[in-house]
Amino acid sequence: MTIEFQERAIDHHFANFICKQTSCQVNEVLRLVFSLASSAIGRGNLCLHLADIAGQTVRVNGKELLLPRLDVLLELLGKSPVVSLNCQHHRPLVLDGAARLYLYRYWRYEHDLAETILKKAVAVTDNIDAVKLQESIERLFPESADHRQKEAAMVALQRQFCVISGGPGTGKTSTVVRILALLLEQEGGRKQRIAMATPTGKAAARLKQSVNDFRQTLNCSDEVKSAILDNVVTIQRLLGSISGSTRFRHSARNPLPYDTVIIDEASMVALPLMSALVAALKPTARLILLGDKDQLASVDAGAVLGDICSAGEGSPASPLSDSLVVLEKNYRFQPGSGIAEISRAVNTGQEMEALELLKGNEAGTIRWQSSPSREELQTALASTVTEGYQSYLEAACPDEALERFDRFRILCALRESLYGVSGLNNIIEKILARQGLIAPSSLFYPGRPILVTVNDYALRLFNGDTAILFPDPDNGGLLKAFFPTPDGEVRSIPPERLPAHETAYAMTIHKSQGSEFDRVLMLLPPVDSELLTRELIYTGMTRAKKTFEIWANKEVFCSAVKRKTERNSGLKDALRWK
Repeated sequence: MTIEFQERAIDHHFANFICKQTSCQVNEVLRLVFSLASSAIGRGNLCLHLADIAGQTVRVNGKELLLPRLDVLLELLGKSPVVSLNCQHHRPLVLDGAARLYLYRYWRYEHDLAETILKKAVAVTDNIDAVKLQESIERLFPESADHRQKEAAMVALQRQFCVISGGPGTGKTSTVVRILALLLEQEGGRKQRIAMATPTGKAAARLKQSVNDFRQTLNCSDEVKSAILDNVVTIQRLLGSISGSTRFRHSARNPLPYDTVIIDEASMVALPLMSALVAALKPTARLILLGDKDQLASVDAGAVLGDICSAGEGSPASPLSDSLVVLEKNYRFQPGSGIAEISRAVNTGQEMEALELLKGNEAGTIRWQSSPSREELQTALASTVTEGYQSYLEAACPDEALERFDRFRILCALRESLYGVSGLNNIIEKILARQGLIAPSSLFYPGRPILVTVNDYALRLFNGDTAILFPDPDNGGLLKAFFPTPDGEVRSIPPERLPAHETAYAMTIHKSQGSEFDRVLMLLPPVDSELLTRELIYTGMTRAKKTFEIWANKEVFCSAVKRKTERNSGLKDALRWK
């Protein structure tokens, strides 16, 4: 078999730099392996599995190179002065006992994260009144509640580490709000310092709103309700991101001052950030992770939540088995509902069952349509786009426009191409302009939705934040970008001050994580791609609260559902074996 390797410039330069660090003669085999190790990080892996490339022919830069057998390759690397065996020495690359080759930095991230999580997983909190806890749980959780929610609450209070996983609508947020009440009701609970954080600003705003809404329904005192934390920040802000640097103010040397830290949307957190967070916790701090283990992994390297859950599920060899609770009862989608049934089939890789459910749904909440051709795409989208976006474009004020905009969204698998974000946003602008709903004569025009693509701490804007350009009713109709705030209000910023951003009629499924819309239209490209996976389909589908529509070719859809994301990592093994 021949492996096609598209060597990036950074891979090429990394390999050359590593080769220059040794006075020994470095052959082409090792130079290629070093380049492949760099490339692995770019593809979201934490390491290079040497067994995957040993004995294979690699075609790179127009040349083919046959790599030796695994035992020979391991011997070559073991003799290299730039490679450390199991990190016995501080060298640029680390080779572990399972034939995994790491860049040192990522080996350190993985090793330190596993070590700290395992310590917390076996640590039992000793200041919990068990009798009071049981009484509070029976009062705060109604009889109709999923018994696993109660189990999650017990684990969260009694252990230093807890993972609560579940799909949309399984009650993760309501469970964590009850956990906050349980903590406050313990003796001395009001003195607890608690922090809640998410990977993105938009997810933080959603969590804050959910906490505010749900705490009023709790069966507890008004004092406890008012004491429940409602301040949610991004993880970067929690750690104290230093402008222009990848470092944070809080670390092992300057720990966070909190007794309990809760992280929502944990599936989106990449290894470097999760490692920095865990390193900054006090040794006695409680860490609670919330997330959907079946969602897309982070854009950057690693699939941390997935690895943690895999290590804990059905594995008595791992102490994580007592720290993981998976919520299954769904409160949003009724049993037998289209979205619930199809997402289950997608998650289990049952592509034909998922296809039949999509095509045979009679409730009207699901719709399948074959992908239109390039020539037909604009015509096919016209009525759907107009119906989906006309309401917000006719809104009388900014907050009304923002609320209506989140009722419908078009999601794509890719960024580029006609069927990706770039192509679809152009098409949608043309459709809306022809209907007289927008006038895109310049970059900034009334009604244009935007998505921020970087973090700007000075403006308190973060990657993933959305806004709508709208005439400011309080400033003579001057065009402003209006953003929703966590407290349900809106704030405005002049368009010329906006950080890097893009038009957001259509957005990638990756960018949609942490969001929910009443209605979702997901478009898959007509040609299969390695980027199309069951996790991508599942994530896009479960952004819909009420109705979901997908346009795709049968072959592309089935291939995507069969393709499970696999990210090379040693984290799962480290969490099981240590």
